[in-house]
Amino acid sequence: AVEVGALQPLVEALKQTESTELQFEAAWALTNIASTDFTKQVVYAGAVEPLVGLLTSQSADVREQSAWCLGNVAGDCAELRDTVIRAGAVEPILANVRQPESLSLLRNTIWAMSNLCRGKPGVQIEVARQVMPVLANTVMLCSDEDTLIDACWAFSYLTDGENERIDLLVEHKPVVQALVKHLDSKSSSLIAPVLRTLGNVITGTDEQTQVVMDSGILSHLLQLLQHPKKSLRKETCWLISNIAAGNRKQISMLLEEPRLIHEVLQHLAWGQWEVREEAAWAISNLCMSKEHVQKVVELGAIKPLCELLTASDPNLVSVVLSALESILQVSEENGLDYDERLEDAEGLDKLEELQGHKNEDIYLKAVSILERYFPAGEEDVGED
Repeated sequence: AVEVGALQPLVEALKQTESTELQFEAAWALTNIASTDFTKQVVYAGAVEPLVGLLTSQSADVREQSAWCLGNVAGDCAELRDTVIRAGAVEPILANVRQPESLSLLRNTIWAMSNLCRGKPGVQIEVARQVMPVLANTVMLCSDEDTLIDACWAFSYLTDGENERIDLLVEHKPVVQALVKHLDSKSSSLIAPVLRTLGNVITGTDEQTQVVMDSGILSHLLQLLQHPKKSLRKETCWLISNIAAGNRKQISMLLEEPRLIHEVLQHLAWGQWEVREEAAWAISNLCMSKEHVQKVVELGAIKPLCELLTASDPNLVSVVLSALESILQVSEENGLDYDERLEDAEGLDKLEELQGHKNEDIYLKAVSILERYFPAGEEDVGED
């Protein structure tokens, strides 16, 4: 169709106000073309402005098809997304979401809206501010799963960035509570964007994190750590690692759920690699809070941390070394036997092996730990 120059007549057909049927057929054809590799050609042919105009058509079918086509265009890349936004699509799409003629129209306009929120760099904060209340209302009032999934993906895109964006969601506390409840959904397709959104909020300030904590998220996480889907187990460990990097109150709340930490330690010891990696960050972050180290060690953190000293990812090895150093420091300050426990877990052998590591930071960190906490092994330090 694109090769034979069919785009221009289709764009002209969009403007034929005397026939909504013709407009619908043209929008339908352009929707199909915009879902292929010819998305840019649809834009260059001048389709975006008339499609935006049709979002206020008297025909619900025309409005829906136009939103669908614009969603395809916006979903292609951030540049085309911004083209659709500049053409004025946001407000008429939101108007259709507020008063949808049908469930199908609601689904398609929310899906288009989520594509308008997607991509890097993120949409301008003004757009996020415009969209957020309508999305919030949809999540609070709608029970349709497809609509909820796309609304929650939109939330996840809008909260992926600076704290000012996260604030736009956190201002709607009842929505945060509604999102937390959706973690109990039977649908992994809904849990995924909800978990990502709440995880994004937890990467923000301590105050933003606390809003999620106060919504009761901790009681929902154990079942997610046991979820059959690996991606959800990984995402849950990531979320927990960000709580573990929070303030004392938040870490204490986390440690008041020992079954949760036990499950993270199980993933650290036996999990699939991507899950194990996130679990390592979670446990390592907990160990950086000295007043909580003893509790984490008593739950069994030393052995699985030592196992990760042979990992190939230098960032991970480095964070595990920091955690073990914190554990040994607490042990020394309180006259505990964590150094012996580390040795029993073959951690000392692995530390000595790290003296030959090609990454200088890791090598220096390992040497520093050995010299300070295992002085008996000084004769080995620095030897090749």
